[in-house]
Amino acid sequence: MAAKPTIPQGTRDFDALTVRRRKHILQTIEQVFIKYGYMPLETPSMEYLQTLTGKYGDEGDQLLFKILNSGDYFKKLKEFQDQAAGHDELDQTYLPSMNGKVSALDSKLTLPFIAEKGLRYDLTVPFARYVVMNRNEITFPFKRYQMQPVWRADRPQKGRYREFWQCDADVIGSKSLINEAELIKMYDEAFCYLNIPVSIRINNRKLLAALATKINAPDKFIPLTVALDKLDKTGESGLLIDLEKAGFNPTQTTLVLEFLSISKSESVLTVLKSFFADVPEGLTGVNELEEIFGYTNLLTTKNLVSIDVTLARGLTYYTGAIVEVVANAGSFKPSIGGGGRYDNLTGIFGLPDVSGVGISFGLDRIYDVMEDLNLFPINLRKKETQLLFCHFDEATRIHALSLCAKARNNNIAAEVYPDVTKKIAKQLEYADKNQIRYAVIIGSNEMESGNYVRKDLSNGTQVALSAEEIYTNI
Repeated sequence: MAAKPTIPQGTRDFDALTVRRRKHILQTIEQVFIKYGYMPLETPSMEYLQTLTGKYGDEGDQLLFKILNSGDYFKKLKEFQDQAAGHDELDQTYLPSMNGKVSALDSKLTLPFIAEKGLRYDLTVPFARYVVMNRNEITFPFKRYQMQPVWRADRPQKGRYREFWQCDADVIGSKSLINEAELIKMYDEAFCYLNIPVSIRINNRKLLAALATKINAPDKFIPLTVALDKLDKTGESGLLIDLEKAGFNPTQTTLVLEFLSISKSESVLTVLKSFFADVPEGLTGVNELEEIFGYTNLLTTKNLVSIDVTLARGLTYYTGAIVEVVANAGSFKPSIGGGGRYDNLTGIFGLPDVSGVGISFGLDRIYDVMEDLNLFPINLRKKETQLLFCHFDEATRIHALSLCAKARNNNIAAEVYPDVTKKIAKQLEYADKNQIRYAVIIGSNEMESGNYVRKDLSNGTQVALSAEEIYTNI
């Protein structure tokens, strides 16, 4: 018995209507990218694991999809084991034991023998790698947009997939905060075009680093941001549990909660300056936010842009401003975009002191929101084919094919019903189900006279036309 066909969890097939709708979103976002001077770029679906690991935090590393090496990788691993035989430290500490159990250290050492490559986790790290590899060919500041799928071994759920598309815009080689303001405006403009009401939240990682300093826990910056990044899921009670597990004492926790409450203040920037009066890095972060808002006000946005100090965004390469976009309407209101400033990402690949900033649109979540709100244009349901030629037998089918060729030569999307059948009703049913508006029925009389009837299937009206007129006024 044949196995039931299926696809991996967290992946999907897309029918024609879904593809048209996705293209509508992609084209809308792309128009905004182009308007603001960004150029297209594409990178491979796979990267070396050494490129990907260590950029997204421990949790991100665990979500990387790894690709098995080609060839007999177990043979290579066995050769390594044989070479290590007699080295007590390797034998006892690193090598897989005979019972098949492998420690964490074993996995790290043996992984290159099994998998050297992985599917990309995001588009930013591959972009940084590209910049470093092509530093002598590109002009800085370098503005690129990229619209491609990424993969994460996450638990599939509503709005969260293992294969999904990101639409990124990044500018690298400039420290100007005007870039942040323009990227925020690009968010605002794109979502206005898509008719999605959103809130654009902004914070600065310098504030979070300063918070860690203020509570005398600079060594716990990463667990602090990880806990804050989950705040919208865990709530304040869950945050307190996470902070306690990470070793924060009650005094530190109280200061964290005081900091988080600042977002509710009427004058957030003023309160932040007071809170970080004794922490220079915090004041730098506040001043950067103030400058960004000054530029944003000049550009004028239609959607609300606000400071949210609870915003953490878990990716470890962010160093400055961070931004997140949340849908404001519908049955669920997910994050549908995010990004931030990164100062050290290219340095990891050997090109230090090159600052960058970028944003990302989550195509799949945007689709879910637009479907929920019924925002897709109605005309996307129509098939691209505008004209169907129907026939009764082989002779009329051949005649239809020649007429169809002329229509296509005049840039009209047209089809000939492929099978020979005298059942015209079946052919018209095909047109109706595929939303083909016009049909021309060709019989022997039409072949002899050169006069044809084009029927408008949307309203039933008919018009008599010559061969040259069949594809006009469509």
